[in-house]
Amino acid sequence: MKKFLISAILIVGLSSTAFSQRRPPAPPHPSKAQLYNDKARELDRKYNQEKKLILNHPLATKRMKNDQLKALNERYRNEKRLLRATR
Repeated sequence: MKKFLISAILIVGLSSTAFSQRRPPAPPHPSKAQLYNDKARELDRKYNQEKKLILNHPLATKRMKNDQLKALNERYRNEKRLLRATR
């Protein structure tokens, strides 16, 4: 009986430590506001990067740059509107 009790406690103890090692705690989920802020920051970063590329292009004329900037601004406005709508 004594051996059975010791072996049962040992098996339960080992299985519980093995179970706890197998499953790490789940990472915390970001809030909706945090997701929105991350998406907005990423959108702004892409917009600024693309704008800088357009303005610093060595071969593009002023008219070409203006046309590209208008298209970029329109696309940015639409993406920003969609992002606000999902909020």
